[in-house]
Amino acid sequence: MKKKLPIGIDGFEKIMTNDFYYADKTLFIKELLQNWGEVNLFTRPRRFGKSLNMSMLKCFFEVGADPALFDGLKIMQEKELCEKYMGKFPVISISLKDVDGRDFESASAALRTIIGNEAARFRLLNSSDRLTDDEKEAYAQLTEVGSSQGGIYTMTEKVAAASLKTLSQLLSRHFGQKVILLIDEYDVPLDKAFQSGYYDEMLSLMRNMLGNALKTNDSLYFAVLTGCLRISKESIFTGLNNLNVMTMLEPYFCDSFGFTEDEVTELLDYYGLGNFHDTVREWYDGYRFGDTSVYCPWDVIKYVQILLKDKSAEPENYWANTSGNDLIRRLLKKADQSTKNDVECLINGGSVTKTIRQELTYREIEDSIDNIWSVLYSTGYLTCRRRVPGKKMELALPNREVRDLFIDLIKDWFQEITRADSTRINRFCAAFLEGDVSMIQEMLSDYLWDSISVRDTAVRRNMKENFYHGMLLGLLRSQGSWLVKSNAESGEGYSDISIQTPDRVGMVIELKYADDGNLEAACRQALRQIEEKKYAEGLKRRSMKKIIKYGIAFCEKECMVVMA
Repeated sequence: MKKKLPIGIDGFEKIMTNDFYYADKTLFIKELLQNWGEVNLFTRPRRFGKSLNMSMLKCFFEVGADPALFDGLKIMQEKELCEKYMGKFPVISISLKDVDGRDFESASAALRTIIGNEAARFRLLNSSDRLTDDEKEAYAQLTEVGSSQGGIYTMTEKVAAASLKTLSQLLSRHFGQKVILLIDEYDVPLDKAFQSGYYDEMLSLMRNMLGNALKTNDSLYFAVLTGCLRISKESIFTGLNNLNVMTMLEPYFCDSFGFTEDEVTELLDYYGLGNFHDTVREWYDGYRFGDTSVYCPWDVIKYVQILLKDKSAEPENYWANTSGNDLIRRLLKKADQSTKNDVECLINGGSVTKTIRQELTYREIEDSIDNIWSVLYSTGYLTCRRRVPGKKMELALPNREVRDLFIDLIKDWFQEITRADSTRINRFCAAFLEGDVSMIQEMLSDYLWDSISVRDTAVRRNMKENFYHGMLLGLLRSQGSWLVKSNAESGEGYSDISIQTPDRVGMVIELKYADDGNLEAACRQALRQIEEKKYAEGLKRRSMKKIIKYGIAFCEKECMVVMA
């Protein structure tokens, strides 16, 4: 029987004890011990295995570690390393991905609960004969729960700010060994706080908590933090001279996060899906960590799961659906014509060269549109094709998944800005009723110049047609009283757009993309298809008094409209 796919499972012990498939990343431990600083920060996009690697570190280093979890894995070949480090350290391991709330009080409570739960995991400290009464009291302050508050840990903000340092001191005293501290998704609390309006309060708490734990902590052996952004300019790490930052550009740890080409090949072959490799590469490859090409693991595993049930299933935007896409919306809202040209170049398979700032505060993200490019890179929406002198990068969309996401969001953005001008859009739709071909063509051309088009020669023609189809559909659906159908069955096929108005006027619209630039020929083909496939038959059966047939052709930002 094949191993189970680890869908949404980021616990190393659970994967290894429940026969889940695992891409062996255990040599991350060796590389970390060879290249470690006292405080190590790894920045990678979400869903690239950061949490699973942190869980693996805990299972390896923590006192009482079970060597059987690593049986058959690569790290066990490093016998001297395992003898020296495996199971030798007290480990504090927390994830801050759920520190969220509408206000600072609720977010702070969530943070205290996470730290309190981790402190409570070490109940042996209650009776430790190595701790003084004052130290036991300090531990009690970390683990005391207020029953009247629904089980929320009641530590004060002062205690919370010192909590990680306090716990590491207590553990070091009890075990006679310095502590390893693991903090996953360290930047999430600040992100959520910025979005919800309590940024300064959360910044102060995080600065004090991390500062105490990482800067002035003699009980710390080393720390590992993960996140999407490096936000040292927030003064969280002020005065921290031992910070070892590993971004996506560094030549180290290139294959520790994400799936490599070999790992994807091995995974697909294991499940008998090797013939899908080209599709998986087109959709989910394209990220670059150092000099290594990397796939998004979440996407690959999700698609394999679907394929095992249905070999005809098409890829979907799995990663995009788990991420907040507000950054792209912000980019589009701030876009001037130059930015629109940049976005158009990206979705058409090109690249743009931008100055990338690795360190940003959340406040600075929206100060200029250039900063948004930096964050789009850090969060995985863009990838670096090559570095350019002057802290610049040549950026591109990594794969088909992210390109499709951009296109969908561009459609939404376009509809939002066009519907805001109701007078203009009503005049456009009225021209269809009146058969005013010149007005339709003129206004549609204006809309095309205002929008962002798909013209990439590598994109199939039907994909280009779908883009213009979606744009026109959004414009026509602005008329609430019209019944506008997309790809509705009619006659002997499916017309692109079918419309019925309250005055019983029916319209059939067929769209074509003219790859060769011959708009007139494409329009004739569209009208011929309406007749041959009898697309108007459905409207006739619904007793439309009048039926109008349009053939519309597009090529990049040009269009032609012909009425039968």
